[in-house]
Amino acid sequence: MKKLFAFIAVIGMLSLGASSYAVAQDETAETVDTTQVAEETTVEEPAAPVLEEEAIESTSFHKVVKKQFIQGGAMFMSFVLLALILGLALSIERIIYLNLSTTNTKKLIANLEDALNNGGVEAAKEVCRNTRGPIASIFYQGLDRIDEGIEVVEKSVVSYGSVQMGLLEKGLSWIGLMIGLAPMLGFMGTVIGMIDAFDSIQSMGTISPAAVAGGIKIALITTVSGLIVAMILQVFYNYCTAKVDSIVNNMEDASISLLDILVKYNMKK
Repeated sequence: MKKLFAFIAVIGMLSLGASSYAVAQDETAETVDTTQVAEETTVEEPAAPVLEEEAIESTSFHKVVKKQFIQGGAMFMSFVLLALILGLALSIERIIYLNLSTTNTKKLIANLEDALNNGGVEAAKEVCRNTRGPIASIFYQGLDRIDEGIEVVEKSVVSYGSVQMGLLEKGLSWIGLMIGLAPMLGFMGTVIGMIDAFDSIQSMGTISPAAVAGGIKIALITTVSGLIVAMILQVFYNYCTAKVDSIVNNMEDASISLLDILVKYNMKK
């Protein structure tokens, strides 16, 4: 389900980006056609309203983003956009999983202790089965080996806790990969843009500010885009790591409380 969710999110975002790119190209083509028609016909309307309309359109954030995407170059900007889509899909999947793994530890321990004292080990296991999260799973593994002694229970809790911690950290390395790739792709676009600028200078034989500015603009757009993507994904990555650390700390505290409860239970038997 997790892979399917990520795949659906990637396909949806890619189709959305492709449609936005096509619409942006159509809009630029229409603006070129309208300007050519306006030059061929006589001027019948004042220029001030047209300038006001263009100013209003330029203030649209969505149109500005599409314009910068086209000017930055479709190839490298598409790679940067793909890194953003994959990173967001993985981040959303991790956030949902970590939030579902969060458990009210105090309430769980209280319910488990009451069930253990009133109904025995099977009642405590039932409480763990009906509770969501890795802490309940660790408790169940410990209760399942209570007849083998406290030392075996402790080893079981520690071993299964490591397994649960690995599940919590699953996918974070891929988010870190997207964070590293996005600026690299942007810098690669920067290098390509500078190469194009110098190629234009070489073909023209003279240094033209217009020719150099075009390549430098493409280089700067790709660099900024890569850095923005990396900063966005870094926020999600830090949130996920902080959430994992919080859950792991709760797991360790809860494991100690479980051992104490089991020791008291064995002493009453």
